[in-house]
Amino acid sequence: MSLVNCSGVDARTATAGAPAPGLYFSPGFIDLQVNGFAGVDYNHPQTTLEDIARSLHAQFATGVTRLYPTVITGAPTEMAACLRNLAIAREQLDEGDAIAGFHVEGPHIAPDDGPRGAHPRQWVRPPDTSEFDRWQEAARGLIRIVTISPEYPGTPAYIEHIVARGVVASIGHTQADASQLADAVAAGASLSTHLGNGAHQLLRRHPNYIWDQLADDRLMAGFIVDGIHLGAAFLKSAIRAKGIERSVLVTDASTPAGAAPGRYLLADQPVDLTHDGRVVLAGTDRLAGSALFMNRGVANLIRLAGLSLADAVRMATENPARAAHLQPNPSDVVEFRVTDSGQIEVVRTWLAGRLICGAPEPSL
Repeated sequence: MSLVNCSGVDARTATAGAPAPGLYFSPGFIDLQVNGFAGVDYNHPQTTLEDIARSLHAQFATGVTRLYPTVITGAPTEMAACLRNLAIAREQLDEGDAIAGFHVEGPHIAPDDGPRGAHPRQWVRPPDTSEFDRWQEAARGLIRIVTISPEYPGTPAYIEHIVARGVVASIGHTQADASQLADAVAAGASLSTHLGNGAHQLLRRHPNYIWDQLADDRLMAGFIVDGIHLGAAFLKSAIRAKGIERSVLVTDASTPAGAAPGRYLLADQPVDLTHDGRVVLAGTDRLAGSALFMNRGVANLIRLAGLSLADAVRMATENPARAAHLQPNPSDVVEFRVTDSGQIEVVRTWLAGRLICGAPEPSL
């Protein structure tokens, strides 16, 4: 299903700029990276099924129909327990089929401040295929994406191991050099995790690990388009470098997304949602995920990157499906309204043909 405008405008050939106000239908949005939502933390093994279900419904209201709950760097037993808990939720919840798989972000990442991001330093460790196998057993075979830094000597073999099992190897939270990045891509890495973030504040002009990933056409790239993580100039330049076809909208949403400003937990780390929409480690200015909604991300792509509505929707639907090797369900549909101010307001969402958000149309 392509983007359809209910007002007679050919949305598929619409040019960049403000889209025509009115109702549109598109495939459901797909979020490859979400650490939590609506006050619910996916990185706590005791998070209840009821809370996970509530967080899913909150995301349906943003147009999301498939998502990849993301488990970040933590103690080995804690990470496995979180994956086990999420796998049970997928199996037992009526809405569980919205969980397309799991994204494990870390712990095989750079230990240094900057590229490590908000991940706890004490649990960063080198890649270990036996640990991955234990995760996958806990996750009941549902891990679909693993974010890793290629700076470790054993990274190529690790990537070959997971890719052979149908898992996407994504480069992120890294300070790898050009040779290490090239070896990772040769081994099968095919994605960059939230490119432009999880990086040093100051980098060499060239070479550096952001330019190297932008220049490699074998890598697709995720971008957090909340207007906070990336400036408009970088976002425009990065999407032009990768091309629309290799660019993916992600939220990297964490526990406070969709909740009131205040203090929350992300994997036992206190984080604050500020009044200006930032999620930061408590007491610092270090970003710890985002409070972004997918529908707002689509609108931001139009506003900040100058994309057409069709290309912005493509970055939220077709592209993440291709990046994750997900076969989209043609019955995953979102109906949304473009307002006069350019906002994207979700009206109804269908998951595998089931109305899961919004009021049904009145019968005639």
